[in-house]
Amino acid sequence: MQSMRQGVALSVLSSFLFATLYYYTTVLPPLKGTEVFAWRVLLCLPVLALVIHRARGWHEIAVLHARLRRQPGLWLLFLLSASLIGMQLWLFAWAPLNQKGLDVSMGYFLLPMVMVLVGRLFYGERLSRVQTIAVLVAGLGVAHELWRLGSFSWATALVMFGYPPYFMLRRRLRIGSLSTLWFDMLFMTPAALFILMSQDVSVLAQFSQFPRLFGQVPLLGLISSAALVAYISASRLLPLGLFGILGYVEPVLLFWVAFLFLHEAVSYQAWFTYVPIWIAVVLIAGEGAMVWRQFGKTKKETPRPKA
Repeated sequence: MQSMRQGVALSVLSSFLFATLYYYTTVLPPLKGTEVFAWRVLLCLPVLALVIHRARGWHEIAVLHARLRRQPGLWLLFLLSASLIGMQLWLFAWAPLNQKGLDVSMGYFLLPMVMVLVGRLFYGERLSRVQTIAVLVAGLGVAHELWRLGSFSWATALVMFGYPPYFMLRRRLRIGSLSTLWFDMLFMTPAALFILMSQDVSVLAQFSQFPRLFGQVPLLGLISSAALVAYISASRLLPLGLFGILGYVEPVLLFWVAFLFLHEAVSYQAWFTYVPIWIAVVLIAGEGAMVWRQFGKTKKETPRPKA
């Protein structure tokens, strides 16, 4: 019970830290979103190495290195994985600086519905009645947005349709979360270095011109790394169902950060898009909570075998 409480606290903490990071990006100019993305990759890599060391995960990574030598085709799959998650990390840094914060939060709200459909279409998973209703209700919000604007924000589409291929690829590779993240960051490192080295103004000149960056950039790494560590730790302490339910906290926080702090406007008509999608999210989260709670009761009631 104590470890579960710690897991819940860490999951909520990671959501708050990611929301803080969402806002913190806006106080980093002259750094652009692409540069913020590059710094996040470079600063998170050593922290991730420390987490892997404490989790004793280097053996699994060594095994994967051996697989890469034996199966050269895996390099393409690992590169694809890094590219898919790299687009999401870049968008997360770029969106708040370019008035796309609400669009990205919308994508995170719709992502659970898309994942439900992916499970049904590609893995033959059957939808429950609640999931079917949730998808239909979310569809009303999507249909309204298409009717209102005639299109869907590319930032929203990138989140809701960009993450599923990444998760499907991870499922095919059949490797642990820490190892996947390590190789993703490792493959993104050359791109991050290239971004920082190809700027019109060198990193040294930029920091000299804006001395506050000497404190702000390390703080960016601290917030990002703390969020990552809290997220990974929560995933290891919590049952998968509860961990998934708590994942809905983050898009709620991202929405309010964009709405209250980044001052992105939501028109009266747009609420007819958001409200059905929020109702769908509540339905799926509620069903997940009930299933997990029932599982917990069943587990408690199951008699332990006598020694």
